[in-house]
Amino acid sequence: MLVVMQEGASEAQTEAVINRLVEMGFNVHRSTGVRHTVLGGVGPMDDFDPAVLEVFEGVKECHRIVSPYKLASRHWRPAGTIIRIGKVEIGGPQVVSMGGPCSVESKEQIESVAASVAAAGAQVIRGGAFKPRSSPYSFQGMGEEGLQIMRAAADRHGLLVVSEVMDHLQIPLLLQYSDILQVGARNMQNFNLLRELGKVRKPILLKRGIAATIEELLLSAEYIMSGGNYEVMLCERGIRTFETSTRNTMDISAIPVLKRLTHLPVVADPSHGTGKRDYVLPMARAAVAAGADGLIVEVHPDPDHAISDGAQTLRPEQFAEMMGQVRAIAGAIGRAA
Repeated sequence: MLVVMQEGASEAQTEAVINRLVEMGFNVHRSTGVRHTVLGGVGPMDDFDPAVLEVFEGVKECHRIVSPYKLASRHWRPAGTIIRIGKVEIGGPQVVSMGGPCSVESKEQIESVAASVAAAGAQVIRGGAFKPRSSPYSFQGMGEEGLQIMRAAADRHGLLVVSEVMDHLQIPLLLQYSDILQVGARNMQNFNLLRELGKVRKPILLKRGIAATIEELLLSAEYIMSGGNYEVMLCERGIRTFETSTRNTMDISAIPVLKRLTHLPVVADPSHGTGKRDYVLPMARAAVAAGADGLIVEVHPDPDHAISDGAQTLRPEQFAEMMGQVRAIAGAIGRAA
């Protein structure tokens, strides 16, 4: 249920509507915009008549949301969500860039990457301290030491930090060092983890699962938002198809579809989306042209000797080239990068 209050509606009028929704069994989520307050009611009453609430003083209109995701729907925040972290805004006019290695390997590696991506114009350094690997014998990450290294390098170069959380028990540790918590493709439907992330008050980067539909991605976001954390950004990182020329199939069409269906910012990951270094730049260009609010790209000072995902990782000079190209495309569509 979506209730839009009139411009200038009093707090008492808004509270009266909220109380009535609660009486009927709805969980109420409030969004205050520039002109209107919007109340999202999530509950079991499918046969509810919106006219019951439209007669309340201060109510402009009331609609039943028929999609299975209520809070992630663009109906709830038609103007879109902008996630603000310090001076960085994700979902606004600027395309935000995140760069860094798949795995944190050493202090020297991260210092080199942080310096290069910051110089190229990135706002966020990415890097995995805990790595979900297909083989239990593969490198699993440096853990807390890796987070400490990344946080220190980010602070020296004026960057934010995004790193992956794999388990709800890791959340308190990630909150100490990361500005954005990433949920990887393998955990997109780890509902216990998503519920716990709904309780935190830091932005979440939610990656699409390798075989997930767009609706399933939005429902995973709904799990987080239903817990009260509305700062969710979605990431298109390629899906598994029958094609073998690339590691995954980068679903560029998902970007404009998501921009129509949801108010949440959309980030693109052309590194995992293709799995091959040569394709990262063209797919980054395509993602920005399609409307992506951000890019997350793997960068390593020596990708041919990276511990993980070297084949899809850019060299620093390639990342700088990419940044120049996406700035030109962003400018052509009325944005900045």
